[in-house]
Amino acid sequence: MNSKLTTKIKYRIGKNNLYQGTITGLAFLVTVPLIAIILYIFKQGITQINWNFITKLPKPAGEAGGGIANALFGTLVIVVLASAIAIPLGILCGIYLSENKKGRLAYWCRLCVDVLQAVPSIIIGIIAYLWIVKPFGYSAYSASIALAIMMLPILIRSTEETLKLLPGSLKEAGLALGLPYHKVVLKIIVPCGISGILSGVVLSVARIAGETAPLIFTAFGNNFFNANLAKPMATLPVVIYRYATDAQNELHDLAWGASLILLLSVLLLNILTKIATRKWNTQL
Repeated sequence: MNSKLTTKIKYRIGKNNLYQGTITGLAFLVTVPLIAIILYIFKQGITQINWNFITKLPKPAGEAGGGIANALFGTLVIVVLASAIAIPLGILCGIYLSENKKGRLAYWCRLCVDVLQAVPSIIIGIIAYLWIVKPFGYSAYSASIALAIMMLPILIRSTEETLKLLPGSLKEAGLALGLPYHKVVLKIIVPCGISGILSGVVLSVARIAGETAPLIFTAFGNNFFNANLAKPMATLPVVIYRYATDAQNELHDLAWGASLILLLSVLLLNILTKIATRKWNTQL
């Protein structure tokens, strides 16, 4: 009897180890393409990065060298402006949907969010072009609105799903203490879910940071340093696209350098957010 039990235990342990090893191997295989892409971009782009590349403007057509200072500034401005538009709206809509699980308005809101999340970025760029660019011209404003539309589905869904995971006893305790409903939501529910909400913010920013199609239709691009939000503005994705499709091989090298800068920016943003979520995470 003991020998049979020992054999059975060994069989189950071996089966468990086999499954665990298979899952670990498959998880590693998933990361291989990502690691390969990062290493290749780093190898191609690191030789182009220097102080002049970051602080100088692009050279005129036909001249070698140049930098991406205007594109860095433009990307930062447009992403910050898009975030200022989308984050409050997305979080508020997510709170509404988490608090109203049923109802006709909530149903149609969820349906619109799902449909909007599936819309290709180039379609959003065309819509922004027809609605904003044609009447008012290319500008950082139109680019920010287009990117903000792309951010909304991720923000809304991440906020809604995060707040749904919180126990109902949190709300009940706040209401039992006599707090108004809006204070219970804003001062108890939202802070407890800040980790998931911040993750959604980062995902949405990372989603728009590398988008090219909407920016071609809205911000268009600019070879000069421009701080006027009502005028065309350079961005990193558009600069990478134009350098990569140019006939000059030297501009291809600059495209790799700009790609590495964009990749490192998104990586840094994710690291900072992980640190922030650890600090603000509330253990329930």
